[in-house]
Amino acid sequence: MNDNYITCQEENGSINISEDVIYSLVRTAISEVEGVAGLANTAGGELAELLGLKTVTKGVKVQLDDNKVIVDAIITVTYGFSIVKVAQDVQEKIINVIQATTGFDKPQVNVHVSGLAFDK
Repeated sequence: MNDNYITCQEENGSINISEDVIYSLVRTAISEVEGVAGLANTAGGELAELLGLKTVTKGVKVQLDDNKVIVDAIITVTYGFSIVKVAQDVQEKIINVIQATTGFDKPQVNVHVSGLAFDK
């Protein structure tokens, strides 16, 4: 398998889940949380897309460390919502989705709030 898969070794063999699947799950989960204006744009992701190096994972980073999934989500919060509450809701939503759909126990989810979005 290549580096873009998260592998879970089982008794009967291995299960390989593409990191793109995890990215999609996380992006969808974040979009369902009230008060999230969106995922943050990162210059690194835009540069990678421009160079065609990798699928852009706007505002989401997924890694595996000792068979534990670690997710970093960079969001913007809609003005008027509690930043801490929205971040906690995002964290909880991502944890629940990853556990329910992949079976990975207790993923570590770090939520970074990079800004506020104001109504025009």
